[in-house]
Amino acid sequence: MRGNLSNDIVSIKIEEGSKRPIALHEKSLFGKIEADTLNLSLIEACYLHEKGRLDVYEDEIKCSLDYLIDLLKNKEIYGKYIVFRDLKDRGYVIKTGFKYGSDFRLYNRGGGPGKGHSDYLVKIIYETYEIDALDFSSYVRVSHGVNKKLLLAIVDDDLDITYYNVEWTRP
Repeated sequence: MRGNLSNDIVSIKIEEGSKRPIALHEKSLFGKIEADTLNLSLIEACYLHEKGRLDVYEDEIKCSLDYLIDLLKNKEIYGKYIVFRDLKDRGYVIKTGFKYGSDFRLYNRGGGPGKGHSDYLVKIIYETYEIDALDFSSYVRVSHGVNKKLLLAIVDDDLDITYYNVEWTRP
């Protein structure tokens, strides 16, 4: 399958008789369909490229995985990609968590938008990042307020990930 990279979005044209982009969206819940196009985020496209399911082109030049990873690093979202890849490989359905002030919404296998609510909000924090107690408290408060668990993904300097499930407790 071919996708075209422009402005950090990879677009896959849905041509008549072509079911692969539609199946990618409906079964695996990648991207967003707009008119006759499946639009993927750079992170989703990099993941699919790495798994051999998508060829990405920019200005008719085929992009290598290293090129896409360099784009992610330049945009300072490579750590986000590492977490996305890890969670996707574990079978979770991942959507943006922007609305909730988090990096991702996480659905258990078989779930997804339209099939129920997400189970987790994922907030990515880098090991060297200093977090303010009030900011941390707001992450927990928002997740509790929308009936979701907060999953902190701590990414260390070696790009290893440690997950913490954080819950609201009333003393």
